[in-house]
Amino acid sequence: MKSTLVTLFAGLMAFSAAFAEDRPNIVWIFAEDTSPWMGCYGYEANQLATPNIDSIAAAGVQFNRAYVPAPVCSACRSAMMGGANQIRLGSHEHRSSRAKDAQLQLPDGVKLLPQIMKENGYATYNHGKTDYNFVWDENATYSNLEMKGKADSWDVLEQHQPFFLQIQTKGGKNNTAKFPEDRKTDPATVIVPADYPQNQLYREVVAEHCDSIRADDDLIGEILAGLKDSSLAQNTIVVYFSDHGANHLVRHKQMPTEGGLHVPFVVMGPETWVPKQGERNDLVDMLDLSATTLAWAGIEIPDWYEGQDLFAADFEPREWVASAKDRLDHTIDRVRTIRTDQFRYTRNYKLDRVLLQPQYRDNQNYLQNLKELYASGELSEDLTRIYFGERPEEEFYDVVNDPAQVHNLIDDPKYAKEVDRHRQLLDDWLAEGDAGEGEEAPEALRHNGDDWQGGRGVNPEYEINRPDSDGDGLSDKWETINGRDPKDGRLAYEFDCGGWQTEGWASMGIEDNIAGFQGTLGFTIGKKSKLIRDGLSVTASDADRNLLIKVRSLGDIEMEAFANGKSLGEATTISSADDYAEVLIPLNHNLAWGGTIESLEVSLRGAKGTLVEVDAIEVIR
Repeated sequence: MKSTLVTLFAGLMAFSAAFAEDRPNIVWIFAEDTSPWMGCYGYEANQLATPNIDSIAAAGVQFNRAYVPAPVCSACRSAMMGGANQIRLGSHEHRSSRAKDAQLQLPDGVKLLPQIMKENGYATYNHGKTDYNFVWDENATYSNLEMKGKADSWDVLEQHQPFFLQIQTKGGKNNTAKFPEDRKTDPATVIVPADYPQNQLYREVVAEHCDSIRADDDLIGEILAGLKDSSLAQNTIVVYFSDHGANHLVRHKQMPTEGGLHVPFVVMGPETWVPKQGERNDLVDMLDLSATTLAWAGIEIPDWYEGQDLFAADFEPREWVASAKDRLDHTIDRVRTIRTDQFRYTRNYKLDRVLLQPQYRDNQNYLQNLKELYASGELSEDLTRIYFGERPEEEFYDVVNDPAQVHNLIDDPKYAKEVDRHRQLLDDWLAEGDAGEGEEAPEALRHNGDDWQGGRGVNPEYEINRPDSDGDGLSDKWETINGRDPKDGRLAYEFDCGGWQTEGWASMGIEDNIAGFQGTLGFTIGKKSKLIRDGLSVTASDADRNLLIKVRSLGDIEMEAFANGKSLGEATTISSADDYAEVLIPLNHNLAWGGTIESLEVSLRGAKGTLVEVDAIEVIR
């Protein structure tokens, strides 16, 4: 009996070993905040400086046009773990599900990639961050194994095959202060992308990102060396990629642009699973890696997956890749975008805020430099528009010839047919489900805008949870964050908060968006147009001397102000001029100014299509 059991056990072990040999080990080296600025991608400043990443590409496959589903870590990682875009899974809001009263569950039946692998015989491990935007079961997802460091756990892994290992690296977040001086990138040798100021500060920012990649490459070299010295190299697939673009470039990380969504993606492994294909130029959605990983493991790809096996016999190249952006930290947004072979089409939904909103990097020197250049008028016309300009409803770029997305072609009749095609592509993609159509619950908004990281939320969505002591339609917290007095009972609108550019003003008879360049309202009027601010509950005061309206127009107009629907005085003629006119409307002894002010209106009459900009509307005491 004993010999029978021994024979049976030996047979099972032999079967298990054979089974493991038929299924590869899979290693994801998952970098944070890294653009494809390696030697293998032809990035001049890093030629010969990234030998280890380059070696993976040389040994297997380099995907030249790989795009992530979101330009921020948690949404991207949540999508890749779920196998579907974050807007399908409800995991689209950055760092959501962190508050106890605002937790999110995955849709019924959806399991995370490592959980599927584990349930199908793989040992699963994660070394580093997870950052998933939903409630998940760690024990069901990852195996309970004591790992060593990121580069020296191969002896442990040898005992637990086949395995799926995620190694998280710092990528663009590497601290390069102590990086060897003789290996640092000379800022004079880098090319600053066209959507940033061409100055020394930005040359240093770009050079630092090159150094971060070089530091990561050193770690990857240690990982590969450890693998080579183990018994695992012949049966292990290695994948290197990133979650989004460079962290210190504000139109890369957190922006659904080429810079934010285009990532490095290289793979090597036994040719049974990774044919040595060299460079591939087909469009790749990084959700394809999730599907390909299951295919490598011999596991059927679930029906909710949106990726495809990149090495399947019936593989068909993609015609497009879609991505999405929603709330990032305390900055609320909603953007959807489609990338095809030559073009990128982007749809913006939150039109009452400028393109570069207040965010977590506001105190960084590179962002302060942008604001200083804008304030002084030294920022170029193109950069002024793409950072501080009115947010267009649609954007369309020839990204082959304009990879920095500086020149919006949406209104160019030459591209009308392509624009219509891209609109339909995006509509079809969104028709499959977009959890970002609605707003977050009040509890989640409170957590992200008021409690978390200092409560710096300035978007209007946060106002639902906040008191407004003086009835000016701006909450106490919003006014405090923006340097105003929340208890002065004075109506004052400066239009300088990029996260709520309109400050609650709406319009009638104006067809276009009234949110202008940061610091103004900007629009073209019809023959009769109105600006309206209702929802007020301010008590008129004897100290209220004048209503100041700072306005300029590129054509003669007439302007009249109203309180509670009653005229505050005769219409004023504003002559066409480049400078702002300061119109003072007396409020002392004004019969229309008294009691509780519930609404303000500004009537504008002039030739249809006249451009008007309003710099401020405020009560002067």
